[in-house]
Amino acid sequence: MLLRSLCSRRSFSPLRSSLCRSQTLNLNPQIDFFRQFSSSSSDSEFRKYAGYFILVLGCGVATYFSFPFSENAKHKKAQMFRYAPLPEDLHVVTNWSGTHEVYTRVFLQPESLEDLEKIVRDAHERGQKIRPVGSGLSPNGIGLQRVGMVNLALMDKVLEVDKDKKRVRVQAGARVSQLVDALKEHGLTLQNFASIREQQIGGIVQVGAHGTGARLPPIDEQVLSMKLVTPAKGTMEVSPEKDPELFYLARRGLGGLGVVAEVTIQCVDRHELVEHTFVSNLNEIRKNHKKWLSENKHLKYLWIPYTDTIVVVHCNPLSKWKKPKMARKFEEEEAIQSVRHLFRESLKKHRTSESPDEPDIDQLSFTELRDKLIALDPLNKDHVIEVNKAEAEYWKKSEGYQVGWSDEILGFDCGGQQWVSEICFPVGTLVSPSMADLEFMEELKKLIERENVPAPAPLEQRWTARSRSLMSPASSSQEDDIFSWVGIIMYLPTMDARQRKEITEEFFLYRDLVQSRLWDKYSAYEHWAKIEVPRTRRSSLICR
Repeated sequence: MLLRSLCSRRSFSPLRSSLCRSQTLNLNPQIDFFRQFSSSSSDSEFRKYAGYFILVLGCGVATYFSFPFSENAKHKKAQMFRYAPLPEDLHVVTNWSGTHEVYTRVFLQPESLEDLEKIVRDAHERGQKIRPVGSGLSPNGIGLQRVGMVNLALMDKVLEVDKDKKRVRVQAGARVSQLVDALKEHGLTLQNFASIREQQIGGIVQVGAHGTGARLPPIDEQVLSMKLVTPAKGTMEVSPEKDPELFYLARRGLGGLGVVAEVTIQCVDRHELVEHTFVSNLNEIRKNHKKWLSENKHLKYLWIPYTDTIVVVHCNPLSKWKKPKMARKFEEEEAIQSVRHLFRESLKKHRTSESPDEPDIDQLSFTELRDKLIALDPLNKDHVIEVNKAEAEYWKKSEGYQVGWSDEILGFDCGGQQWVSEICFPVGTLVSPSMADLEFMEELKKLIERENVPAPAPLEQRWTARSRSLMSPASSSQEDDIFSWVGIIMYLPTMDARQRKEITEEFFLYRDLVQSRLWDKYSAYEHWAKIEVPRTRRSSLICR
């Protein structure tokens, strides 16, 4: 269209008139055209070249604004869209870490089972895709879908508690924290927990959260039955008794077989735990690892890259007959001093003076300080090493014991927004552990150091028993099998788009390096909530 309009301008009229004259003056139009061309005036020559210039300029402008491969054009369009007012019916849905974001006009929140059935039925009849999404806590935004989403946040009721059988039936939109609070008055709780409590019940089951404890299975094993709303077969109740094959497939089905509407969960008596935190090293862990796996109900290691420090956390039920040992050696105020000192020194190095809007350093928690420290120079390996050393010192001064309810003790402050990749691999049995879990961590640390990865702490390692769910990374038919779960991390402590993009690219180089060197060797599978799209499609990620 642009080319056609440009060709109709007066700057091309001498060319058209010469062509017309050539047809009347000579039987050979081409010869007469060149004769006319060679005898044209300087004014005609100028108009001709002006026309060529306008043509080239117009085509360049059209290319700039029309083609998606132009980075400038994409940036300009993105800026225009960002600041333009959004339509009233457009929903912006972002996951917790801000690593994935979609715009959709279809974000449905049913308030009852009947509402959900109608939504699924209508979508099926129209041939419309729709995806169940929970609280958006997964780093990979597994539930986000531009075409349409259904969220069960308004279906969050605890429907029935059977205190004798220690079972609870709950709607899938209830958060773990809500369910735990509701179970307290019945003296019950969940058997195991992930690091945080804000997941919806449907989500924590479907993506396969796992908690920790080599004698405890992943959380999906707590599920006794589920009510699924399916496109073709309507509402179905699945259980091991009614349809074991479908049950073990759907129990960790990512919402692909239907929307989970209700879940019946096996609970345990509410109980207190004694948590023992101490700092160790690889030689000591090699000597005690087998014993620690079998003797402790819950166990995790926090490996600190570029240091010899390994933080060990044991959790066991509080004995009525045995008084718990001493509390922490140091108060939190003293333990955090090394991190505060590094932050103040780093501020002097990276800034001429402390920003006037900088919050009071003494009011920041450990994880908040770590985020701010890393934000100063997140991809500088030497800076990250200094932060890791300060963290190691913090944990040395955090050694000791504390007592609390299981739903409180098993939580873990993971810090702020982040990229995470977590894998699961077999490590033998409790009676005969293969020690592949320690071998993996040794190789991972050496790989980080050899490749100069600016890897922050911690490298978190946990264990579980097997799962019978067919799509679980810890799936096994052997009852005694145990599995190790290992997570690598990079924090996103800033809202600066350029810096977040650089951290994202570095993280995926880190993740791909671990995948290419270690995953196959250890038969590792990635946690469903952390699997990212392949590199060829990664340009579509939105990192705000």
